Amino acid sequence: MIKIAPSILSADFLNLESSIKKVLKGADLLHIDVMDGHFVPNISIGLPIVHAIHSKIKIPLDVHLMITNPDQYIEDFAQAGSDILTIHYEVCHHLNRTINHIKSLGVKAFVALNPHTPIFLLSDIVEYLDGVLLMSVNPGFGGQKFIANSISRIQELFNLKKQKNPEMSIAVDGGIHIGNVNKIVEAGANIIVAGSAIFKSDDPLKTIKTMKGTL
Repeated sequence: MIKIAPSILSADFLNLESSIKKVLKGADLLHIDVMDGHFVPNISIGLPIVHAIHSKIKIPLDVHLMITNPDQYIEDFAQAGSDILTIHYEVCHHLNRTINHIKSLGVKAFVALNPHTPIFLLSDIVEYLDGVLLMSVNPGFGGQKFIANSISRIQELFNLKKQKNPEMSIAVDGGIHIGNVNKIVEAGANIIVAGSAIFKSDDPLKTIKTMKGTL
């Protein structure tokens, strides 16, 4: 069974609580993109929103730190209610130490890879991870088109998972919709992050159910 993580980057920010509640019955996680305007060319939300969601809505929070210096904020986001913290390989100079720090706080540790960061760079760290988030668009904005060669990257990561960490999750984020989710899951993904396809649909809950029923 795959898990669906709606990305609130595409939610209605003027009515965020009601927008989130529309997907709760079908969602397994809630994906929250934190952007700093430096690592990615956009600024999104921060600690107060994560804390507010955690205090009012009971669903695991998958917090994606798309920021240049994640180590500075790991404890803050853990205390705000994160169940998963995802940090980017591209900005972590001491990745093993950062992963251990996240886990010491009782939070699951995921590492994200941008679309053109090679999979093999995770070979020596993958056994310590709870999951890997593969970006299938260039990070920073919602509503982008899925990058086609992401399928082969998912397959490569799935092979690495089988060899070194069979329990690890593979999440994919970017440009996913009903028309391509089947290929993504077949390639090895078990967590689907989708924003526009869910929140901009006429029936978000039906879209989630359709995605889950693809296999």
